[in-house]
Amino acid sequence: MLDVVANNKQLNETEILSQLEKIMKMSENAEEKHPPFGILTSDDRTEWAQAREALIKDQTNQDSLALIESSICVVCLDEPCGLPPSDTNRALMMLHGGGCERNGANRWYDKSMQFVVGMDGVCGVVCEHSPFEGIVMVQCSEFLMKHITGSPLRMVQPSSARALSPPRRLLWKCNSHIQALLGASGDRLQRLVNNLDMDVFTFETYGKEFIKKQKMSPDGFIQVALQLAFYKCRGRLVPTYESASLRRFQEGRVDNIRSATPAVLAFVKSMADEGATFTDSEKMKRLKDALKAQTDYTIAAITGMAIDNHLLGLLKVSKELKMERPDIFCDETYLASNHFILSTSQVPTTVEMFCCYGPVVPNGYGTCYNPQPHHIVFSVSSFWENTETSSAVFVKALNESLLEIGDLCNRSAAAASQPTESSQAASQPHKSGK
Repeated sequence: MLDVVANNKQLNETEILSQLEKIMKMSENAEEKHPPFGILTSDDRTEWAQAREALIKDQTNQDSLALIESSICVVCLDEPCGLPPSDTNRALMMLHGGGCERNGANRWYDKSMQFVVGMDGVCGVVCEHSPFEGIVMVQCSEFLMKHITGSPLRMVQPSSARALSPPRRLLWKCNSHIQALLGASGDRLQRLVNNLDMDVFTFETYGKEFIKKQKMSPDGFIQVALQLAFYKCRGRLVPTYESASLRRFQEGRVDNIRSATPAVLAFVKSMADEGATFTDSEKMKRLKDALKAQTDYTIAAITGMAIDNHLLGLLKVSKELKMERPDIFCDETYLASNHFILSTSQVPTTVEMFCCYGPVVPNGYGTCYNPQPHHIVFSVSSFWENTETSSAVFVKALNESLLEIGDLCNRSAAAASQPTESSQAASQPHKSGK
């Protein structure tokens, strides 16, 4: 436990480094090492809650938990992961640390923010989603990145002018029951690690500047491309979740933009038609209709006029009133509409970084994207054990979709810029007059 304030004065960078050096040395003492209790927090909420109840039966564990839960954040000093450097491997190391064999036990997943600093340069932030949305994490990370890049370059020496109390080692008590819980949690984490199929893909042909030149919304454009990609893979559209921020409202969190609209379906069918039934102008009209439907739903969602939070509120009220579950919430269509096979989120940044998360259903995809001026970063996740999904296949279809929609826009723009015969004739006197 590192206190960042001593004698009512905040520690400076030199003092923090000195304390971190002490922590590194303390961790090398094999006699004082404890089992990796953090592994318990990797479990599902129910299992972790049960494990926590077992832990707090001992006062020593209760005191250590209180210190962790009241701390500002957790800093994870990781060993080298031993994997080839790539965005995909970096994403995996942030999400699960590689399991017990690598850094998966060097986490406290129940903490809102964990700052991971690896000896091999793999660094990032791991967030527990309950307290806030991704934009909070992005703003915090960007503040830190801009502070680092904007500060004068100087070597911080691991010495301290002040005499500081050494960092406190957290103490734990472990019995056979807790040891069994640690083993079971570690096994479940490793199965999840082995199952997660992640592919971080940077589309480099164009970015949001090209999309804006088409007088289109970058977010809407990308959502339509995601729908086309899924249609290429499965020949149909599915319930899609895109988070819509409600931060304009007091205590607002998010609602859902349902991107799989009838207008989008009409467009993707025209793009996937192999019989050349549709002209470019017809495809462009359908694209604009799809984008309008997406924009209209987005505006409705961020202004509190979407359906998902409203229906969820009614469901919760019925439970509080101990009513019999209303028929609408038992309906097959309602249940299917809330099985979000495509879970998406735009997390834009002003510095070079990307976000990622896992799928929310066993047969689904998690797709986080960051549109930059001249490229777009996608983090696509799925589960290996499901035969219906493949992150690599989806990424391939997504790349094709973005290229095809971009080509359609370029062809349409070129056709629109060519003067017709009548306009050429009308312009002749004007040219000769010059």
